[in-house]
Amino acid sequence: MPIPSPFHPRTSAQCTSLLWKEWAGYYAVRSYDTVLDPEYQAIRHGAGLLDVTPLYKYEVQGRDAAAFLSWVTVRDISKLAVGRMTYLCWCDDGGKVVDDGTVARLDEDRFRVTAAEPALAWLLRHARGFEVAIEDSSRQLGTLALQGPLARDILSQMSDVDLAKMRYFGIAPARLGNVQGWISRTGYTGDLGYELWMPAEHALPVWDAVLAAGRDLHLLPVGLDALDVCRIEAGFVMNGVDYFSAHMCLLEARKSTPQEIGLGWTVKLEREPFVGQAALRAEVVAGATWAFVGLVYDWEEYEALHAEYGLPPRLPAGAWRTPVPVYEGRGRQVGYATNGAWSPLLKKNLALATVRRAASAPGTRLDIEVTVEFQRRKVGATVTALPFFDPERKKA
Repeated sequence: MPIPSPFHPRTSAQCTSLLWKEWAGYYAVRSYDTVLDPEYQAIRHGAGLLDVTPLYKYEVQGRDAAAFLSWVTVRDISKLAVGRMTYLCWCDDGGKVVDDGTVARLDEDRFRVTAAEPALAWLLRHARGFEVAIEDSSRQLGTLALQGPLARDILSQMSDVDLAKMRYFGIAPARLGNVQGWISRTGYTGDLGYELWMPAEHALPVWDAVLAAGRDLHLLPVGLDALDVCRIEAGFVMNGVDYFSAHMCLLEARKSTPQEIGLGWTVKLEREPFVGQAALRAEVVAGATWAFVGLVYDWEEYEALHAEYGLPPRLPAGAWRTPVPVYEGRGRQVGYATNGAWSPLLKKNLALATVRRAASAPGTRLDIEVTVEFQRRKVGATVTALPFFDPERKKA
């Protein structure tokens, strides 16, 4: 049975839709209202406040903490400065992705790791020989994501950090109202945003302080449904949707390398050995089999297909996650779309897909399966470089 997050007394009172889902063992709001549009618009034009406490969190400390994290992930963490975070993934010995997440350097020998799936056993398994202590802090910390173009204006009213000087992927100790915690310039929306970290027992005063600061700045609590649309616009990969942890795959073919899910840029091969390095070096020589791409539906074809049945184009209210085949021009399947959404901002029908490397060049014309009136049909879709949406304010 799911458990409530430290913010549950506030989120449950405001969730008039009663739309909930389970996320990493917690109750999580899908949408506070029965429609997600106001929450989506808040993220893109004002600000949205999201409870992201269910992220798994681990404190890694000790003389060898940097060396240990450099061994167990694909990045050289020894080069990460205090007050900085990085996004990365970690692999098994075969170079297949186990999970993706972030590492923050809170002090010289203290780091915080976030993960989508439980990672304590994986970290402890590889800690032998390192002078390092690993603690699961998932239940000890409450975490909020404040995302949108007005996020900085809101947060500056309740924090002692000079947010104008905080660079993208920075993290700093901070006063959050009257609570001491951390602010990081991170998020999962592809927009200007911050994440707030605080002791779980002091979570509610922080929630109240953020909402009070944002009362006149179009701030809304937002749920996972609006976040999912924003994530797709940003082209962010998701464990369990766009790829599956190597530990969870019964078939070797279901496993993915970082390159195949669009995370090849996180891998630093030319350094001290790390888990999966040999296999990832071999992939550089042989080339990846798959590629992670964006697809934009041909709207005129989509509209014409529905017109054949006397119907207007049908679009889901939010993101979809039912994988559908993707084909090349001759009708041969070259991959599959894992999820997608109509973008209210871009006015485009989008999908994230895994396709054969030969079919992954931006501008390539493919076909994607569409079901209308219980019949499987196809419409054109164009391979598009990710992200679909990348505003300057995200990093400004």
